[in-house]
Amino acid sequence: MITTLGRYFLKRYIVVMLWFLLGVTAISYLIDFSESSGRFSDLDGFSVAGALYLTALRIPLILQQTVPFITLFVGMTVLITLNRKSELVVARAAGISVWQFMLPFVVGALTVGLCTTFVLNPLAAWGQRQSLQVESLWRGGGNDTSKAIPWLRQISGKDDVIIGGRVVLDEGTMIVDAVLIHFDRDGRIILRQDAQSAKLKDGYWLLNGVTETRPGDISKRLDTAKVSTNLKKDFVQQSLASPETVAFYDLSQKIAVAKSFGVSTKALETQFHSLLSLPLLLVAMTLIAATVSLKFSRFNQSRSVILGGIVAGFVLYVVTVLVKAFGSSGVIPPFVAAWIPVVVAMALGATVLLHQEDG
Repeated sequence: MITTLGRYFLKRYIVVMLWFLLGVTAISYLIDFSESSGRFSDLDGFSVAGALYLTALRIPLILQQTVPFITLFVGMTVLITLNRKSELVVARAAGISVWQFMLPFVVGALTVGLCTTFVLNPLAAWGQRQSLQVESLWRGGGNDTSKAIPWLRQISGKDDVIIGGRVVLDEGTMIVDAVLIHFDRDGRIILRQDAQSAKLKDGYWLLNGVTETRPGDISKRLDTAKVSTNLKKDFVQQSLASPETVAFYDLSQKIAVAKSFGVSTKALETQFHSLLSLPLLLVAMTLIAATVSLKFSRFNQSRSVILGGIVAGFVLYVVTVLVKAFGSSGVIPPFVAAWIPVVVAMALGATVLLHQEDG
């Protein structure tokens, strides 16, 4: 009986999850498409088809970020529905404990978490890389601004250069709207190079669409220019690659390579442990949903109780994101940043259920 009932509950959970995923995907697509159209409509490379494609590339990352909330609402929806139909009352009357009929929902949350980590995340990382390339092609040499990338410093012989830009492509080997500032031995600026793009080759940066400016001289325009470098591609990739653009399967290798170059791996390690702990975070969200949804109510669940569950889930998500930021910046160890909020949330959810059901 328990096996049959478990399959029934799991089926209900999966069906509701699919409907929620479909609804969130549709809403996110419309919102992101409207936002992208407003941001890029003035650019020469913009097109409606391109905006639709760009939004499609971003959807996996948006879904990955919203999965914890989706899991919370799915758990509350399924449990409240089963309560209104008295199905949970019948299960209790048959001698099935809350831990037994909650097992299918926990299994469902774990399955969604594993699919998010091992399937959705690689797709989201690929889509994020592709979307950045599309944006850079649209911007061209325009004045649109975006999040700044870290600056690199290279010292090759007598040449001391600081390199920055606006967008990083090809895992850090291509910089769009690059700026190279050259210094002499006394630390004075002797040359500034503004390029539409800078591509890292073997032993040099290849600049395209370059404007060179020297103190006291008129700016000079060049089609291409070369700047020698002793930076290796692997080092630049580890220094500039964003964790969101690295798939889960590649994070371990990226962390090992970054450590070999002496590059900080805090952000990559935090991302790795966050993805690894995501299935348990969804289980915690499911337990939170159970704490506010298992009380029997034939017609109307208490609004204050439901609101309390939503607030609790939101607080858990905010704390998780905040602590993750601390881990990425090195304030706390990445392992602690990723796992402590999840473990605490699961313990609190289990404690509340024990108090409600077993006294």
